[in-house]
Amino acid sequence: MHEYDTFASPIGNLLLAAGKVGLAGVWFERQKHRPDRTGWKRAPDNPVLALAKRQLAEYFARRRREFELPLDPQGTPFQRAVWKAIAAVAYGETISYKELARRAGHPGAMRAVAAATGRNPLGIIVPCHRIVGADGSLTGYAGGLARKRALLALESGTGDLLAAA
Repeated sequence: MHEYDTFASPIGNLLLAAGKVGLAGVWFERQKHRPDRTGWKRAPDNPVLALAKRQLAEYFARRRREFELPLDPQGTPFQRAVWKAIAAVAYGETISYKELARRAGHPGAMRAVAAATGRNPLGIIVPCHRIVGADGSLTGYAGGLARKRALLALESGTGDLLAAA
């Protein structure tokens, strides 16, 4: 069972979930692959959720570039390897799905890596918005391309977050 709460970000409300050992998920409203909350308990005072909300507020205020949270994503070993590689992509950097596949140790599995990226349960925290097409184009984002554009604008420091969304 997860405990959950919500966070009002500048680009839409987020659902946050805590598992037994850390943050299990961060999803936008109407995001693809959003979980069923049946059996979940609302817990705004959960310490992991409170810490995640504070760090997300700092991120959106451009005062945080890295998250320091215990994580508890649920996925296959392959998915977790991909998510670990995504987590290593630096703030303000973008890489291609091909490069992500190489960094995840699966250079011949670009489509499977892209699918695992789309299933990332820790949006923003595990920054899959930093993964782009080979030509630098914005492709695929479970939270929507407008949000991906906004997050990249936030991190580049050159754009207005809300205007990009």
